[in-house]
Amino acid sequence: MKLYYATGTISIAVAIALEEAGLAYDTHQLDFAAGDQQSPDYAKVNPKGRVPALEVDGTILTETGAILDYVAAQAPTLLPANPIDAAKARSVMYYLASTMHVNHAHKMRGHRWADQESSWKDMTAKVPETMTASAQFVEDECLTDPFILDDRFTIADAYLFMVCSWLPGDGVDLAPFPKIRAFMEAMGARDSVKTIRAKGMMR
Repeated sequence: MKLYYATGTISIAVAIALEEAGLAYDTHQLDFAAGDQQSPDYAKVNPKGRVPALEVDGTILTETGAILDYVAAQAPTLLPANPIDAAKARSVMYYLASTMHVNHAHKMRGHRWADQESSWKDMTAKVPETMTASAQFVEDECLTDPFILDDRFTIADAYLFMVCSWLPGDGVDLAPFPKIRAFMEAMGARDSVKTIRAKGMMR
């Protein structure tokens, strides 16, 4: 397997899951500042120009949730067998993909939604408010103790960890969110996260 990633992006959630699963993988780092994601070579890998992408035996998988589901299929302990619990974990991932990640993207990718620069600035200014609202939802509705499903780590926790790592940079004060702070501490203590940081894949 080969993981195409960029430092600090949601693609690191896949790297964490791969480490948790004990699966061997190679990596290819993209430099977003240099525009690697828009290069003709990468367009052959993922024409959407985004990360992550995971190459598996010549097949390219894209979209974070789908790739995490694939990893969990190789390591079933990463997603509960109970269908209700599995749905709970996936519901958090879908919320992150459809709402919280989009809120974050408004800070630096306003051109996806509007043409005028004044609109981009307005979207950027809104990010602390929308991300704080998302953090409140995560605090109230997603986390238990300390993970999404009590003390059971799942692929959804890897996803949530990366999204929550963006909160301080998005102007969110974490003081009112004790569950998120405990979750981030628990994640930071995991060997998978320590390994990814040692590799320089995340700050």
